[in-house]
Amino acid sequence: MDGSAKEKGDECRPLLNGIKDTKRKAKLPNKSLLLAVCAACIGGSFQYGYNISIINAPAKAVQNFINQTWVERYQTGISEQSLTLLWSTIVSIFTLGGFLGSSIGGALSVMMGRKGTLLANNGLAILAALLMGLSYPSGSFELIIVGRFLTGVNAGISLCVQPLYLGEIAPTALRGAMVMGTSVFITGGILTGQVIGLKELLGMEEYWPILLSTTCIPAFMQLLVLPLFPESPRYLLIDKGDDEGCKKALQQLHGSENIDNEREDMEKERLMTSRAQAKKPWELFTDRSLRWQLVTIVLINSAQQLNGINAIYFYADYVFRQSGIPEDKIPYAAVGTGACECVTALTCGLLIDCLGRKILITGGYALMALCCVFFTLTLTFQDGSEIIPYLSMACVFAFILSFGLGPGGVTNILNTELFTQTTRPAAYMIAGCVNWFSFFFIGMVFPFIVTGLQQYCFLVFLAISCMVGLYIFFVVPETKNKTFLEIHNEFQARNKRNASAADGPRTTLLSTSL
Repeated sequence: MDGSAKEKGDECRPLLNGIKDTKRKAKLPNKSLLLAVCAACIGGSFQYGYNISIINAPAKAVQNFINQTWVERYQTGISEQSLTLLWSTIVSIFTLGGFLGSSIGGALSVMMGRKGTLLANNGLAILAALLMGLSYPSGSFELIIVGRFLTGVNAGISLCVQPLYLGEIAPTALRGAMVMGTSVFITGGILTGQVIGLKELLGMEEYWPILLSTTCIPAFMQLLVLPLFPESPRYLLIDKGDDEGCKKALQQLHGSENIDNEREDMEKERLMTSRAQAKKPWELFTDRSLRWQLVTIVLINSAQQLNGINAIYFYADYVFRQSGIPEDKIPYAAVGTGACECVTALTCGLLIDCLGRKILITGGYALMALCCVFFTLTLTFQDGSEIIPYLSMACVFAFILSFGLGPGGVTNILNTELFTQTTRPAAYMIAGCVNWFSFFFIGMVFPFIVTGLQQYCFLVFLAISCMVGLYIFFVVPETKNKTFLEIHNEFQARNKRNASAADGPRTTLLSTSL
């Protein structure tokens, strides 16, 4: 009997070793997968971050151009109120374009594919760059407004489709790190825009048309590089039924030895959704089985904009001045904040598949809440001691570090992981609309919050951070190393428990059918 057991053990050992080798190899991403992530992000989230930051440097120059154009047209200078309104329109219309883009991005990703949508989306960025570049020679500031709107639409589509693509091309064990590419490239885009906007480069007043038109560079780079990589394997297999295309895509992205488990997971999901079509956003709201997933993405995406990160950037200039940094050196300190957020996004990418999503996002919100308390105190007693302004500066960097390490990076991953193939595009449309609306809302309301509460405005953000952190801690399951179906089933169990008293038979049918 012992000999028989030993023989069986010897027979099984190669298989077990093969499984161990596969797992060991899965720890490091395939070179082609890394390059595909970079190709998707350079014209997507990098473009978004870049367009957020480059508009700050030429603010005075663009306002002077508007005034000059107004004088040439009407032989009189523009009023201060009208100038402020036009400049506010140039800045805020980006968010309206983003809202529109996010509301159509999911539908485009189903019709054209993830990769096809990303490639077509570059046309908007190129057109926007052309319009903004021609605004000065044509003497039309309206072209800047149209160009900014188009960059917003471009950003809305890319932030909807790009994380979708990254989440679907990555193996389960590396999904967190790969989707973190979205946040890493956003922060990289912000930092690049801050650096390009310095006076030593394109920050001089006469260079502003060139600065605004540089948004076409990431678009051209993506058009050159992304066609070298395949469409999402999940999209090919589940949406299009292209078995051969899926196999080739997996081999290119994961390597020929590491595709069996991923293919098996996709086949299971295809069987589960074989009779289902991609759902529309409004259909998700009527599906009881998705109740907690929807609540979660609405909450975390609104909190991403309402948690105080915008307030920190607003107060950063004031804190830097109070700390004795000369006015002309403040842009360099701002570059420091961008570099800080970029480093934390990279750190989060390295830790996400090791520590998990839940500990990073709840820990991030907890640290942000703590920073809100200290920042309120340091702003209140700003003149109490010479060291207080430096403590305020430390709070600025600590808050940015906490945001980048948790909410800034993990939110996009949860958007991807909480849904299956037929519901994920619609979920991204909802998440994107919530995110962009919250972005627009905080931009409109924040000046009034600051005016009314001044430094105590951070108590509002303290409450938001605590609320969201507690919700995630008690409601959202850990998704690390789990397939989309395993995550879906965990939420199904919660939905079933909560709905069983009111509608037991129907819930049972839903669970069984899925």
